[in-house]
Amino acid sequence: QLQLVESGGGTVQPGGSLRLSCAVSGSTMATYNVAWFRQAPGKVLEGVSCISGAERDVTNSADSVKGRFTISTDNAENTVYLQMNSLKPEDTAVYYCARAWRPSLGLCTLDKGKYAFWGQGTQVTVSS
Repeated sequence: QLQLVESGGGTVQPGGSLRLSCAVSGSTMATYNVAWFRQAPGKVLEGVSCISGAERDVTNSADSVKGRFTISTDNAENTVYLQMNSLKPEDTAVYYCARAWRPSLGLCTLDKGKYAFWGQGTQVTVSS
């Protein structure tokens, strides 16, 4: 049974950095689109960044995090990372990773409906 487990969350001051990890068990992330989403208190789930399973150099990010967040995978394709730099208080949220149901045919999307498997989430708090 596929499981995704996020880690790396915590509390950081504005301007700081965190690296989130999402490890898969029971399956692989190779060839599948993988994405990070987040949900702040009282707000809807928001797509943050995704990486294409067909071409790992192809990524997509929300405008709010472009230039600050970077998504990547390890060589074994078992872990996906989200490097978050220059963090702001508005980045405070529970962050979730998700994997698509079917292997990728090309670009990834930040549409949550395209992802079938989800982790339990990790809290990120940006506060002074």
